[in-house]
Amino acid sequence: MANALDRIKSAIAGNKVMIFMKGNRNFPQCGFSAATVQIFEQLGAPYETMDVLSDPEVRDQVKAYSNWPTIPQVYIDGKFVGGCDIVRELYETGELQTMVKGATGQAATN
Repeated sequence: MANALDRIKSAIAGNKVMIFMKGNRNFPQCGFSAATVQIFEQLGAPYETMDVLSDPEVRDQVKAYSNWPTIPQVYIDGKFVGGCDIVRELYETGELQTMVKGATGQAATN
């Protein structure tokens, strides 16, 4: 099995929108993760999640990889975007929709 850092890099490289979160898209395990998933669900664009609670190594390594202390963490087109508050702010200004469309080629529905 690949080490945690390799799994993180592979997930980011393999998904245009990647969310490292507590729980998963169908069952978020914290309010911030739930709010982040809700935003991406409203956008209607494809995204993937990785549950950091089920893999403590990934939980620790993703924080070091991004140099960001909290979860969730969102990557779009291979670039770290931020956590829940930043994603919410970008969504409200319309910047997130532009970023997602640029990464996925799909227009956001909202």
